Amino acid sequence: MAKRFDLRRQTGFSEIAWFCLFALYAPILMLVVFSFNDNRSVVKWTEFSLRWYYEAFDNDGIRAATAISLKLAFVSAFFGTIFATMAALATTRTKPYKGMYLAYAVINQPLMIPEIVTAIASLSLFALIKQLTGVTGIGYLMLAHTVFTIPFAYMPIRARLEDMTLTLEQAAADLYAPPTKVFWKVTFPLLIPGIVAGAMLAFVVSLDDVIITLMVAGPGETTLPIFILGAIRRGITPEINAVSTILLVASIVFVAIFFLVQKKRTK
Repeated sequence: MAKRFDLRRQTGFSEIAWFCLFALYAPILMLVVFSFNDNRSVVKWTEFSLRWYYEAFDNDGIRAATAISLKLAFVSAFFGTIFATMAALATTRTKPYKGMYLAYAVINQPLMIPEIVTAIASLSLFALIKQLTGVTGIGYLMLAHTVFTIPFAYMPIRARLEDMTLTLEQAAADLYAPPTKVFWKVTFPLLIPGIVAGAMLAFVVSLDDVIITLMVAGPGETTLPIFILGAIRRGITPEINAVSTILLVASIVFVAIFFLVQKKRTK
């Protein structure tokens, strides 16, 4: 009887796997370790200290940039997820129609276009609108982030819908439930894991964006990534490492809570 193929037993697999893990996580580990370094140098260790965390929390610029980033990420994730859910329903819960594949392409096209092109196009459009209307503000940045996050939220929501059987929805319709009630009582509760995953992905993408924000943001609209980018140009300090570590921990906690919720829903 032929032995079953096992990739883990192939020559060099373990070595390659450990190298990839080291290349991925060693820089992150170094960043976290030196965020607790009392010395201003990011390569010379002296002693353990929380000095840079205190300085980061006391930095008015960091606090203001964090507030703007969180507000921007929440708004864009909220509206982006709503539009992505509507798009996913329109491309999965309907009979195949002419132009459906074109709709797929249009929705996912922002993922394929270089982000710098999207940023320049947004800048040109918003500059024209500002010139014609005289309206300014952070709304342009929120709109740009919302549009950019829709494809990221769309992917897990559509995947969830495609995995969901139509049996329960058809049964509810057979019992004379109107389409709106079928959606809120049957489809939506089953779709929640996909919506949560899409919202999380949209939130992280918005929070982490640099190029579009750099192009579209106006005066007083400095987000945390833009603030960090400006600070790095003046030289990397453990304060930047501390801010990055806080973002890392927040992301880990956010993902852990999501998986705990998913685990409880499957029981």
